[in-house]
Amino acid sequence: MSAQHAPVDDLVDWDLAARTAAGITRPGPRLGRDEAQQLVGELRAAAGAAVPHVAAVTRLATAGPDDDVLVVDRATWARINARGFRNLLEPVVADAMRRRERPTPAALVAIGSRFTGLEVGGLLGFLSSRVLGQYDAFAPDGRLLLIAPNVVAAERELDVPAHDFRLWVCLHEETHRVQFGAHPWLAPHLVEQIRSLVGGLLLDPAQVAERLGKALRDVPDLVRGEGSGVPLLDLVQTPEQRAALAEITAVMSLLEGHADVVMDEVGPAVVPTVERIRERFTARRAGRGAVDRLLRRLLGLEAKMRQYADGARFVREVTGAVGVDGFNAVWTGPDTLPTAAEMAAPRAWIRRVHGAQ
Repeated sequence: MSAQHAPVDDLVDWDLAARTAAGITRPGPRLGRDEAQQLVGELRAAAGAAVPHVAAVTRLATAGPDDDVLVVDRATWARINARGFRNLLEPVVADAMRRRERPTPAALVAIGSRFTGLEVGGLLGFLSSRVLGQYDAFAPDGRLLLIAPNVVAAERELDVPAHDFRLWVCLHEETHRVQFGAHPWLAPHLVEQIRSLVGGLLLDPAQVAERLGKALRDVPDLVRGEGSGVPLLDLVQTPEQRAALAEITAVMSLLEGHADVVMDEVGPAVVPTVERIRERFTARRAGRGAVDRLLRRLLGLEAKMRQYADGARFVREVTGAVGVDGFNAVWTGPDTLPTAAEMAAPRAWIRRVHGAQ
């Protein structure tokens, strides 16, 4: 990364993170040059084909994807996301460092940034073999990423038609593109919420270390399948920060659940094998081995999986009660987003936003 050195680089060695991620992830299915070129073309075509179908289901629209679709390998995805994390954290880390009473010794900075770089790289390396697509809402102009080897690996594992599966994946990511593209306030709002949460963590590093130590002491119980099963990230929060995290999670659940509903609602007229794909894909989400399940718990990915189900349930119940246009009131602004409590009780959101129903 060529960005000028900033305080955020004292926290994480981002170059080491990207190298670590690239070093630990396998390249994925082997494809010949012609086969790889065909795959890239088909994924880009699927991204374009998804646009009118998503617009029809959501009744939302923004400019269709053109050059904002990037088909990448695993290492490139990890590198892009390392850069994205750095840009997201840069201003809040700079502010937190200015407000600290004592500077961190240079030797500790060097050791700590490398250690954290290895941790971040390990996380990105783990995720880089599992993520199928991503709409990067925090890039300057937004962009849709499709991780080609993961799409191929998944469609082969599920034994589903490649054309159907690739379009199905693109329907999900196109929904995210429309969520953010049609509502320009949404990405800045999420960025502000995330930076506020991270800033609070950085102001008191001693307490963070203490809670992290507790989390690490709980790892043996998690390995045995005991204990709270709460991800490490959640264990390092104060009660106030946990509340803030719950509200961010509610928004993420809304985004993921909405995209999951849309990718299925297009129906078999568009994706003939959509029911088979959904059934097998859901089983795949839950059917990993013991080590994979442990990593998911430690990294908070089990909670991520629940976001899809919780969000989809909210979307379906609200849409069933007030229709698609009534549901789309969630995108009016920050005040109409569902709270954490409303995500679990959609009727409460309906009463607050639409009045008695």
